[in-house]
Amino acid sequence: MNRSFEELSMLLRTRKIRPSYQKVQILSYMHRVGDHPTVDQIFHELRKEIPTLSKSTVYNALRSFCDAGIARELEMGEAETRYDIVVEPHGHFRCNQCGTIYNFTVDMKQHSAAELTGFRIDERNVYFKGICDSCLSNK
Repeated sequence: MNRSFEELSMLLRTRKIRPSYQKVQILSYMHRVGDHPTVDQIFHELRKEIPTLSKSTVYNALRSFCDAGIARELEMGEAETRYDIVVEPHGHFRCNQCGTIYNFTVDMKQHSAAELTGFRIDERNVYFKGICDSCLSNK
């Protein structure tokens, strides 16, 4: 989904984030690719068009996006953090063969655990691993 520079700048302003050129480009990249990128992926891709971009700028921008509710941080395994531009509740499926991460619709209200009564749940995640239909059909 491509959104204009002005649309993304306005989105950042409404969330009290100063829309610097670099922040808007990071957000634009996330909207364009939509595939749960890592900091390294964003940094290496945008460094081609923004030579002055630093990895700390990418980290800080993503942190501000997550804090403002316009992106989500995903822990996809040990030492692997990815970022998702889709903030509405949904699940993730990761293909063990090609590594692609797919979003899928899930009713998070249906997932509860009576054993956790009295606990404070801060986050709910549904994460499946397996082999996607494309990889299965290529066998």
